[in-house]
Amino acid sequence: MKFLTATDRYIARLVLVPLVFTLLIAAMLLLLDKMRRLFDFVAAEGGPVSVVWRMLANLIPEYLSLGIPIGLLLGVLLAFRKLSLSSELDVFRAVGLGYGRLLRVPFIIAIILAGINLALVGWIQPESRYAYERLGFELRSGALGASIKVGEFTSFGDDMTMRIESSRDEGRSLSGIFVRASNKNDDVITVTASEGQFLATDDPDTIILRLQDGRLVHDNKSYVSPRILNFSSHDLPIDLPKIEAFRDRGGKDREYTLPELVRIGTDANISQDERNSSRASFHFRIVEVVMMMLMPLLAVALAIPPKRSTSALGVFLSIIIIVTYHKINQYGEDVGALGYIDPIIALWGPFILFSGMILWMFYTVSYVPGGQPIGALERFFSKSGSFLKGMMSIGRKRQIHNS
Repeated sequence: MKFLTATDRYIARLVLVPLVFTLLIAAMLLLLDKMRRLFDFVAAEGGPVSVVWRMLANLIPEYLSLGIPIGLLLGVLLAFRKLSLSSELDVFRAVGLGYGRLLRVPFIIAIILAGINLALVGWIQPESRYAYERLGFELRSGALGASIKVGEFTSFGDDMTMRIESSRDEGRSLSGIFVRASNKNDDVITVTASEGQFLATDDPDTIILRLQDGRLVHDNKSYVSPRILNFSSHDLPIDLPKIEAFRDRGGKDREYTLPELVRIGTDANISQDERNSSRASFHFRIVEVVMMMLMPLLAVALAIPPKRSTSALGVFLSIIIIVTYHKINQYGEDVGALGYIDPIIALWGPFILFSGMILWMFYTVSYVPGGQPIGALERFFSKSGSFLKGMMSIGRKRQIHNS
């Protein structure tokens, strides 16, 4: 006897297609929203555009961990909704295939996705989040080669200010240059030049600004009058500002892996606040992964509309339920980290309540004749829809009568 029959393969196709599309759409929407803000941030810091794609790449594990549970829930829900609306589900049940048997493939998919999600939130996401924070730090500090903004004054440390009118060849050729520099000896140098370009030196902390067709004014308190020099070519050394080293990974709870959170949460030599925060983060990640094992049951309970109905209320409620549960977990993590409630109670308490609700809904639709866990809501929305249609038809009749 084959473990996966033709029916299992058919259900697998029905589940995987909406699952993959839902996951891709959710990830793309999250990335597009973040992309706009990252472009604004990189442009404000004067950094290269390529850093936007590197920062977005480091956010993919985080967004996948959010999208996988939604994709799993909608994938199973839409698959069983299609089976129900086409009456195929009635045929399967008539030949002795109960919901438990039909959910074999969805549970296999759930186990695989839960393992992937555990790897994401437990090990991959902390590393990628740290890489994202490091890129932001390097962009702000100038380590990524922040460009000089055209038409604005750019400071190199506290001793030099530069402004250029235009830039060509990706910043290699400059024109309309103004530079003002000072040193500890009260020397003040002001330079204007028609053109210039940056040149590298053997010293990584110093670059050369080669200026052409300009004027240099050298002033000092000891001078009776400033010294003026007209030049056709002049090299001006520029000391690059010192770039502070970025912190080690682990400055935030999201940057710790699961074993690191366990170590911190059980270390008596660490402060109680840090232990609470680490424990809350650990339980938050675990409970989000474990809840995925109940997604197939919730999907089936919400997928099957009442007979002779094509209502999509279950799809709408599924999004509300999973988002609400995620937000409750975030709140539980926050209060657990602050020490108001033990993280176990704050995070596993809602899990038990939601699990009980899901099991009741699945039992109702599976074993209660004609059972419909959201039947009351279905009837309410059906009557509300009929009432609104009636009101709209009355309004149209009045308009026709008045005309």
